[in-house]
Amino acid sequence: MKFWSNRVKSNETKRLVIDMGDLGDLVNPAGPHEQWQDHGIGLLRTILHNNGLETDIVSTRAVTDWDQFRQQIGGYDLAIMNVRSYTYPVAKRAAELFHEVNPGGKVLAGGMHATVALEEMQEVPQFDHIVQGPGENIIVDLVRNHGDYPRVVLGVGAKSMAEWPVMDRELWPKPASKKLAKNFHWPLEPECGWGPPPVVTLITSRVCPWQCVFCNENSYIPNMGRRPVEMVIDELNFLDRKYGIGSIVIHDSMFFQNPRWLEEWIEKYPRKARKVWPYWAAGRSDTVVQWPELFTALLKETNWRTVSIGFESGSDRILKMINKECTEEDNYFAIDLLHKVADEMEAQGKVAPTFWSNIMLGIPGETPEDAFKTIRMLKYMRRVFPSISFYAPYPGSVLGYQLIAEGKSMMDKENYHRYPDDEKVIGVDYQFYRELLAGKYDNEVNQGLTTMQARRHGAFMSALGKA
Repeated sequence: MKFWSNRVKSNETKRLVIDMGDLGDLVNPAGPHEQWQDHGIGLLRTILHNNGLETDIVSTRAVTDWDQFRQQIGGYDLAIMNVRSYTYPVAKRAAELFHEVNPGGKVLAGGMHATVALEEMQEVPQFDHIVQGPGENIIVDLVRNHGDYPRVVLGVGAKSMAEWPVMDRELWPKPASKKLAKNFHWPLEPECGWGPPPVVTLITSRVCPWQCVFCNENSYIPNMGRRPVEMVIDELNFLDRKYGIGSIVIHDSMFFQNPRWLEEWIEKYPRKARKVWPYWAAGRSDTVVQWPELFTALLKETNWRTVSIGFESGSDRILKMINKECTEEDNYFAIDLLHKVADEMEAQGKVAPTFWSNIMLGIPGETPEDAFKTIRMLKYMRRVFPSISFYAPYPGSVLGYQLIAEGKSMMDKENYHRYPDDEKVIGVDYQFYRELLAGKYDNEVNQGLTTMQARRHGAFMSALGKA
């Protein structure tokens, strides 16, 4: 196995960026999403290099055991890592090994988990500096003069994404096996079923302004100005000229917001982009209800091919419980509107848009009838890729904190993860949900559906994914 890094000159301070993820995900991954690159690390590393602070990079995803990782981290003075809740156990072990191999070295750890679970980070002495919140406007001085900072540091972010530099994607880790590299298209990314490769992942807006109780994003980074439309298009054109683009994944938690920005996207993307590439992006059913003409125009004019909507549930009772601020009626309005537009586009010989439908089961307090309504909604859809997960009580979210405080969370600092089938909350009947996804309750689910809808595939175990 060949390990890759651009090593800094021997007479400089040796700085190492550690890319986080499960061991082996850049060697022989279980699926495409494990191969996505970390935009936070990419941005911060670009800022450092633009300011003359060179770094090497290693990835826990590029090794299959910790001995391989140990072989790559010797001789460094500083390690920098971005820690999410589901990478916390990996980050903890990586920091411990870094200190074992480099006794005089320091670890600078930031990321979402540093903000939402500071106490857990502070329990690990190998995290020498812990940065809470965004880091783009503090990272240069922090890396240069980390000895002048306290252990816990409050990050400083930009007011607008317009202030961000264009990220150097060649600073991302490479795939670590010939088999994976063959179809990876580095420094762009592999296809995952949403559009042809090579794939460009990008961010146009940061943080969703809604307050769903299962989400911890608002506790991490405040809202900031959206990236200007022309900057997005200019970067896409640059990447296409240099590497060639097949499709785009817009990683915004909420792409379908801010009508003025979206109207400008409709006007300029088809006209100024080198090609109107198909893209995946996220929306909400209540905003589709609010701006149906805008939604329709985006589908028809900008090649919004895969529409990711966090429907979460088909039950008003559950939607209210999780503070989704959407209703069953909103969900069905969005579904019917996409059906209508897709039918029209297909009749014109065009590729029809589809839903990437995010569904959450196993929310505490959910009844079998609530769950039946959710699966019934899925079977109602004619063009859908279901993405189903069991609710996971991550720290930083209102419901997560409540369940942790009540001792009902089965997730903790030793086993934060995103494994699909694991049980995550005490008192939830996971056997019922497994049977539901296997189609055992199709008679109950099919109540109220047409004969054609009822005949649709009712076994969704293969759609169960990471939370």
